[in-house]
Parts: sequence; C-alpha cells; structure tokens
Amino acid sequence: MEEEAQQQRSYLDHASTSPLRPEARDALVAWLDAVGDPSRIHAEGLAARHAVEQARDQVAALFGARNREVCFTSSATEAIAAACWGAAGRGRHQVVPATEHSAVRLAAARHGEVTLVAPDGHGRMDPDAVLAAIRPETALVHLQWGNHEVGTLQPVAEVVASCRERGVLVHVDAAQAGGHVPIDFRALGADLLSVSAHKLGGPPGVGALLIRRGLRLSPLLVGGDQERARRAGYENLPALVGFGAACAALAVDDRLGAEAAVQAKLSQRVVDAAVASDGIALYGDARSDARLPHIVCLGIEGIEPQAVLLGLDRAGIAAHSGSACSSEALEPSPVLEAMGVDAHHSLRVSVGWSSTGEDVDHLLEALPEVVAALRALATR
Repeated sequence: MEEEAQQQRSYLDHASTSPLRPEARDALVAWLDAVGDPSRIHAEGLAARHAVEQARDQVAALFGARNREVCFTSSATEAIAAACWGAAGRGRHQVVPATEHSAVRLAAARHGEVTLVAPDGHGRMDPDAVLAAIRPETALVHLQWGNHEVGTLQPVAEVVASCRERGVLVHVDAAQAGGHVPIDFRALGADLLSVSAHKLGGPPGVGALLIRRGLRLSPLLVGGDQERARRAGYENLPALVGFGAACAALAVDDRLGAEAAVQAKLSQRVVDAAVASDGIALYGDARSDARLPHIVCLGIEGIEPQAVLLGLDRAGIAAHSGSACSSEALEPSPVLEAMGVDAHHSLRVSVGWSSTGEDVDHLLEALPEVVAALRALATR
C-alpha cells in the first residue's frame, strides 16, 4: 500500500507548464519526419507552408486575431522581448506594473528608463496610476491580462482604450491567461499581445506575438524574411502545428469555457480550505471572477517554501513557490513584495486541462500534514 501511495502523482503546477494535449501531440508527431522549407516553392516546401498557415489560422481563431497579425516566436519570453525591442525606437521610456513577469520587467529595462507602478494589496493595478506614469517619451505601456503568481485579473480593456486615445503603444502579456479565459485581440484593441503554447497544453518552444494590423515594428531577430520579415529564423514546424492543434482543440464546442469552469471550481476548493486554515493566508483576490480560474497563491506562515514543496513532492504533489527558486538561492517574489505581503513564504497551486477533483483531494489531505510536520520540527 505504501508503494502504491508513493506512485500516485498529482500535477498542480500548470501555471509553469501544462501537459501536452493529445491533439497537440498527434499533430506534432505527424510532422516530426517532414522535410521542406516553408519558404521554398517545391512540393515539400509548399506542404510545410500550408501547415504553418493552418497553425496560424488556428492560433488567430482562438485569440480573436487576423491571420496576418500572428507572428510566431520561440516562446512568450521572446514575444515580450520582441515587443520591447520593436517599440524602443519610439521613445526611451516604458511603463511597467510591478506585478509584471520578470521577462517584461527585464526586457523593458534594456531600452531606457522604466517607471514601475505599484499594485494594491490584491495585486491589481489602478488604471489611473498606470496612465499617470505615461510621459511624452513613453514608447510602450505593459499590462498583463492576469497575474502569473496570484492570478489577479487586470483592467486591460480600460488601460488599452486610454492608451489608444493617447497614441501610446500598449502590450498585454497574456501568457498565463491564454487558454484559460476568452481573449479577443481585435475587440480589445491592444497593439501587442504575447502568448505561449506550453501554458495551454501545446508543445514547449513556441509562442506568438500578436501585432495589430498596420503596426510596423523593427524585428528582434534579423537575417531572413520569415514571418513576413518580422522574425527571422527557420520555422519550428512540428511545434507550430502542435500549437495550432492545441488552440483548435480549445475552440471546439467552447472547450475553453468548459475547462475554465472546472478549473475555477477546483481552485475555489483550495481557496476555501486556505481561508479556513490557521497559519495559511490567501494572496490575491478571493473572488472567483476577479482572478484567473486556475491559479491560487497561499502564504504559509513561518515555513520556508522549499520545505513545503519538498514535503508535497514526497507526498506525490507537484506545486510551486511564488518565489524565484534556483539551486543556490531563494529570492523573495517581486510580485508579492509589491503587494505588501510576505514574499518569502508562498505556495502557488495551479490546475489545468488534465486536473481532476482527486488531485485537489490529494492536496487538501497532504498539505495540512506537511505543514503540521514542518511546524513540529520548527518547535523542537
């Protein structure tokens, strides 16, 4: 029985990366042996070009964009870097909420001065504070759709509309939101929007930057005319078709909405348990309509996150800390610091398309035991 229990695993780290969907796997595998440069006019090249454009159509359809607005990249990180690079020629200043992912904060800092804007205690940005940071020399305003650590949804529509009125470019990081909430790029009116495949059940190593029609940006990567001269480099064809297949799967019979409803119920169970527990706090907004459906961030009072993560892992549960972990150090989370909460003792639980009620049952049984054991050790 003990051996059987040790073999049980519950993966609750979808916000880091989500398992590959069967549809994406099938599409990817089908193209692994394909040969043909999509830029060539022979039969093999034309077949590859058709596959790339079909994937582009599928990604565009899920995110409410036009085919030509989708520029494939190697990741959301590259898409963010491309947005910062491409906009840099318009000014030496960018506006960055303090809750943005490090990919945004660090890429923006490479192109001049950055104004960091503080959030409220739930991690939500005040639109007026973001807009007040705009200067005449502002090249780009950033605002993520939903936070990657605490899940808080941001007022993207309001900020985008105001930035458009001012003639300032705005970039929305939707890497964490993509595949979990409906996104309509055209209706939103943003200039730039970055998404990632592996966060929604697509393959790793591919993402996209959605670029508003008519907007011209200097490419980050040069040396070829791929992606309509917006991103040089030979296309990762298997990954692209896998990305497209994952997006297409989410669009069938509103699977995205159905999955989001399930994820919201699962994460709400974690929220309810946390609120009822001593020494465990909820970071972010407790309201289900104010946060992404799949992310819950907890504060575990007085216990280092490595110990909690290791204890959960031994119990068969994969989760993550809101802090940035490395092999040498554990740094406090800039997001949690900006929110004014304990940035050193957090636990992020994130569900996804493959998560079940049994996974949450497993967590809710194991977490109190792990925490109690660690606190008992601390009092010795």
